[in-house]
Formats: sequence, C-alpha cells, structure tokens
Amino acid sequence: MATAISIRNLRKVYPGQPPVVALADASIDISDNEFFTLLGPSGCGKTTLLRMIAGFEHPTAGTLTMHGENLLNLPPYKRPVNTVFQSYALFPHLTVAQNIGFGLEMLGKPKAEIRKTVDEMMALVKMTEMADRQTGQISGGQQQRVALARALAPKPRVLLLDEPLSALDFKLRKDMQLELKRLQTETGITFVFVTHDQEEALTMSDRIAVMSAGEIRQIGNPRQIYDQPAERFVADFIGDTNFLPAEVTDISGDTATVRLSSGKQIAARAAKSGEGKGKVTLAIRPEHASIGPEADGLLGGALREVVYFGTDTHYHVALDDGTGFVVRQQNRPDAPATFSAGDRVGVHFGPGIGQVLRD
Repeated sequence: MATAISIRNLRKVYPGQPPVVALADASIDISDNEFFTLLGPSGCGKTTLLRMIAGFEHPTAGTLTMHGENLLNLPPYKRPVNTVFQSYALFPHLTVAQNIGFGLEMLGKPKAEIRKTVDEMMALVKMTEMADRQTGQISGGQQQRVALARALAPKPRVLLLDEPLSALDFKLRKDMQLELKRLQTETGITFVFVTHDQEEALTMSDRIAVMSAGEIRQIGNPRQIYDQPAERFVADFIGDTNFLPAEVTDISGDTATVRLSSGKQIAARAAKSGEGKGKVTLAIRPEHASIGPEADGLLGGALREVVYFGTDTHYHVALDDGTGFVVRQQNRPDAPATFSAGDRVGVHFGPGIGQVLRD
C-alpha cells in the first residue's frame, strides 16, 4: 500500500529552563486509506504531532512529507488536510447544509458543485433530514456528524481528528466509533486520529502508535499492541494487565521458559528474540487466566474480592508472594458461583499466554 504520510525524526522542543521536549525524533509511515491512531496519556506529544501535520506547529527538526511532497514548506491552508477538533466550531447562525458547504464556498467552488457535494456529505453522515436546521437545534452527536461532513466535503487527502468523541456520552461515543470507521472505509481517506482512550483506538484503528513522554513506544495493529506489548508501559496503558515477577531459565527465539515465584515453570512469549536469562516481569491479561482449586494452579493465593460486572466477574487474588492478581471470567447462566472471598485458590494460565517484559 502506498505511503500517505512519511515522518522522519520529527522533533519539537519548546524553549525554557530547561527546554521542554514535546516530541522526540518521531518516525512513522502512515499508509494511504489507513485509519491510524496516535494513542497516549495527556502530554505525551500526540496532539503536537497532529498539529505539525496540520501546519499549526513547526518542528524543531525532522522531515514531514505527504505523498512525496514536503509539507513543511506549505502553510496550513495549502496542505491537503482537514481537521476535526474536540470542539466542533460550527456556525450557530447557519443551517446544517450551510455549515457543510461553508468551506467549499471559501474555496470558490461553483454553486452547483457545492449543492451536489453537500447533498452527498449529508447522505454520508445520515443528516439529510436535518439539512435546514440550525446547529443549535440538533444534538451533540448530530453536531459531530456535521463537523465531520464539513471536513470531508473538500475531499482532503488526509483527515486529522483531535479527540472528536470526548464530549459525547458513553453510548453515543460507542455508536460514533463505528460510524467513524464506516466513514473512513467508504471515503477511502486517510484518517489520523488522536485519543487517550484505549477502547477507541482498539475499536477503530488499522494501526496504533502508542506514545509516552514525547516518544513513540510501539506501532502495530490493535491485536499486536494488545497481545504483544513491546514494553511494560504499553502493557500497562492498553487495557488491564497483571505483572508477575519471574525468571527466564531458558530462551529460544521468541519463546522463553520462565520460573514463577511458586517455583513452577511455563513457556512464555519473549518481546524480543535473542534476549538472555535473568529476572523479568511477566504480563498476563486478566481474561487469559483462570482460577480453580489451589492444587491445580501455577500460583496460589487468597481470594480477596469477587466483583460482579454483569458480562463478567473479576476475581481479585492476593498471591502468596505478595503480588495482586485479577482474573476476569465471562458470566454464563449455567455457571454457578464456585469461589467466595476468603477461599484459597489457584491461578492458572496456559503456555505461551504470558509476555516477558524487561524492566
């Protein structure tokens, strides 16, 4: 697939005592027609990177090209990108249709072309029946659709989205995640999406760049990021993770044999092939483990809490080595409750489930 955006050693440093490194030597290739997400906590540099693609920030060093063209020489209004911000910035005195067509009018497009494009965009975001309403008369979710349609109307090569779902309520946000992915697929436009919400990133993205403290820590598809975190930060930031002390006793390629605190050994995945023996951290997702009788487990401990969540139940276990461990098991109508708080239990997970992480 062709590369839409190529970023090489992009760096942003704000002057001060000491200087603030907002982005440290970021290098990414974003493919044409890809839904690419920049994910990380506040202050990690994701919005700074997005603003540099848009042209609202200028890098201290590095290169930024789009389809082979140097973007750094172009002002924002000449870049083939559009941005959807956290605040939709709609014009309250204009109708839905007028808001969508506003950018096209500023570009001097013929009236017939504007009407045609506005009709297409309203159909795309399912707002045709709202065409003559003012934006103050529609809901937050509908306003978000109008903002998207307005940004898509000029047919940009890349659409930048800066946490556009953060103001929506939970259910509407879930619905709009699916809508955004549908829009990206139907339009074939490259989407670059910024969020701190791991679920949003996993739900919508073709690939994700996980960021922290101005650095890109890992790039991969959602399954790679979730199941094969490259380091502890990624494993901890994406979803829920248990961290166990362990020791690598043997390693071959990307498979390691680890000894747990109980003395029992099991095969695990190594984040990087060729690493040697020694003390490590083993990452286990709660849904990848189970509890049972103490004698059957790899690790033993006391069940401290049982928390019912409707779809699943979380079992909080205090392991004998002092480590806390959470097991998440899906609830089924035919599965009776087996363990209660205070019981001695065993924790089990299969070979190859754990991920070896070097501290």
